[in-house]
Amino acid sequence: MLQPKKTKFRRQQKGRMKGNAQRGHELAFGSFGIKTLENKWITGRQIEAARIAVTRYMQRQGQVWVRIFPDKPITKKPAEVRMGKGKGSPEGFVAPVTPGRIIFEIEGVSYDVAKEALRLAAQKLPVTTKFVVRRDYDLTQNA
Repeated sequence: MLQPKKTKFRRQQKGRMKGNAQRGHELAFGSFGIKTLENKWITGRQIEAARIAVTRYMQRQGQVWVRIFPDKPITKKPAEVRMGKGKGSPEGFVAPVTPGRIIFEIEGVSYDVAKEALRLAAQKLPVTTKFVVRRDYDLTQNA
């Protein structure tokens, strides 16, 4: 499961996610990708499930880049505990994403394979996504 090796602080405040992605909103490595259309926290488990779905469908051809990393600790208090008595203990890590953020990128497979692989990945994620193609990609060629 994806999580940082070491963090400076064990707990973090929730924060607010407003506006569109300021960075990571353009394809940087591959020819195809999926970008998110809404604000959400994506857990390490969800990212890993989507990554496995992509690599299985592509039958280990091409290359996959995961552009987000869960580095925000999320705390949870035990069930049936009264209010107060401090913040709960860390339960897992999430990656906060805002609209426009690229989540996965793919290179080295055909358009049809990439589209289906990323569709399968999008099903594993809690956000609505959009399939994006690099601006200078030639649809007539078959990789």
